[in-house]
Amino acid sequence: MDIVSIESPHGMYEIDTDPARIDIDAVVAYLSNESYWAKGRRAHVIAQSIENSLNFGLYAEDGSLAGFARLVTDGITFGWLCDVFVLEQHRGNGLGKAMMQAVTDHADSTGLGRIILATRDAHGLYASYGFENMTDPTKWLDRLHPKLANR
Repeated sequence: MDIVSIESPHGMYEIDTDPARIDIDAVVAYLSNESYWAKGRRAHVIAQSIENSLNFGLYAEDGSLAGFARLVTDGITFGWLCDVFVLEQHRGNGLGKAMMQAVTDHADSTGLGRIILATRDAHGLYASYGFENMTDPTKWLDRLHPKLANR
């Protein structure tokens, strides 16, 4: 993906998929301490999940991490969008929308056929990028390992 530049009232930002730019410590800090979905997740688990995914980093003008999204994908037929966040000090600038636009533009350009996600509180944001309730949720199953599901 080409670097996407975003101008906001608080400065310039960039969205990039370059794994070398990701501040793993910042992602770990947010996910394991701040998020409702990964609170308590261990650092090595987060680091390995990042290594095995397509990642979208959102960077402030000074190069620091301002947000993140992770797409677990085979690159052509299916993707699971997860671990999406914008750090609190950068919220309210349309950056979450810019990240979703970058993710969906990338998915569309590669022909990614289906993306799923789960959210507790951002249905409106995702709906504006084409996400809907599953048309037939009775087809979908999941399996949670009793000891590993919440790691």
